[in-house]
Amino acid sequence: MTDRLAILGGTKAIPTIFQPYSSYGPEEVAAAKAVVESGVLSRFLGCWDEDFYGGPKIREFEQAWTKHFHCQHAVSVNSATSGLIAAIGAIGVEPGDEVIVSPWTMSATATAILVWNALPVFADIEAETFNLDPHAVERAITSRTRAIVVTDIFGHPADLDALYVIARRHGLKLIEDAAQSPGAMYRDRYAGTVADIGVFSLNYHKHIHTGEGGMCVTDDDTLAERMQLIRNHGENIVGPKGITDSINILGFNFRLGEIEAAMGIEQLAKLPRLIAAKMHAAKRLTAGLRGLPGLRPPIVKPGCSHVYYLFPMLLDPAVLGVSRKRLAEALVAEGVPALAEGYVLVHRLPMYRRKIAYGSRNFPWWPQLGRAAIDYNDGICPVAEDCNDRTVLALEFCAHHYNDAEVDAVIGAFHKVWNNLEALR
Repeated sequence: MTDRLAILGGTKAIPTIFQPYSSYGPEEVAAAKAVVESGVLSRFLGCWDEDFYGGPKIREFEQAWTKHFHCQHAVSVNSATSGLIAAIGAIGVEPGDEVIVSPWTMSATATAILVWNALPVFADIEAETFNLDPHAVERAITSRTRAIVVTDIFGHPADLDALYVIARRHGLKLIEDAAQSPGAMYRDRYAGTVADIGVFSLNYHKHIHTGEGGMCVTDDDTLAERMQLIRNHGENIVGPKGITDSINILGFNFRLGEIEAAMGIEQLAKLPRLIAAKMHAAKRLTAGLRGLPGLRPPIVKPGCSHVYYLFPMLLDPAVLGVSRKRLAEALVAEGVPALAEGYVLVHRLPMYRRKIAYGSRNFPWWPQLGRAAIDYNDGICPVAEDCNDRTVLALEFCAHHYNDAEVDAVIGAFHKVWNNLEALR
């Protein structure tokens, strides 16, 4: 006889609490200690000097990143948000320019566009990987479009070839937000290295981290230099260095510290092992959930790998006869950890609905700067809205380690709930 659901008074399927995920060990402690003992916690200078590019650990970390990801340049920053701001500024966006972006991403992916007084234009996603739909991107392009910012969401790369072709056909730059997908592969290249600029996150809840931090990568010498200038008070540098193009070179301080860089070197060395463990757990979980009616485990497209920042599942409420909310409540009651219902839909944030960013008078959505009639209402991205509102249920895979026993326990809890769907109805 099927066990009674915990939400209806039965016994929990998972009585234990899973251990939080941690990528740290004694190597990072030793690295941080060595930096403190050296007395050099930072060596950045905001003037034209050898130390404009930072101290020894910053340079070692950036070199290690270029070697690992097979790219020409790596520019460390104090967050991926700073990295996105630097990347968008580096390509030379002008006030009133439009930049196409997904609504299904962390808010900073779009807010970084507003920093430069350019206007985010949201394009819909495709329901297989939840990444930007190239067809929707093509439809969103206007004469004011300057760039596309694509997020490799949840750990799976977007359709980067198609987006790259679209960008080149329209004379646009392509920026890749790879914050959730370090180490994911796209046709024998790393996610984050296919676009003109890629941005990685080293925030504490990612696969690897330095507490806070980020890394920008590019194969373009000019873009690398411009990101370095934006990172470190470039307005002081353009004169002594003889730079004539000073567009968007403002006085930011996006510099990473030596302690974080030293720990990042150790973290980067662990990345292949850490993502292999996530992929192993996801493969086991996918096999255990496959066949449950009304549930589709994550898809991995040919030529790609998935590193599972989240483990996103697609539900069919019509088949299930139960809402996502009710299913999530039942799974949580069984002890399934770190469930996420939906995700952020950026175009629904008050800033976009009200078109209030700088001051109180709708800047930068002024008619003289751009297309004041840009639409941020429901209906512009129907696939993303449906996924967010009804159909996507995700395990926060970077919240726990998920060993085999834990994965099997989660599988058991899902089967228990599915065997009791009638009781939930």
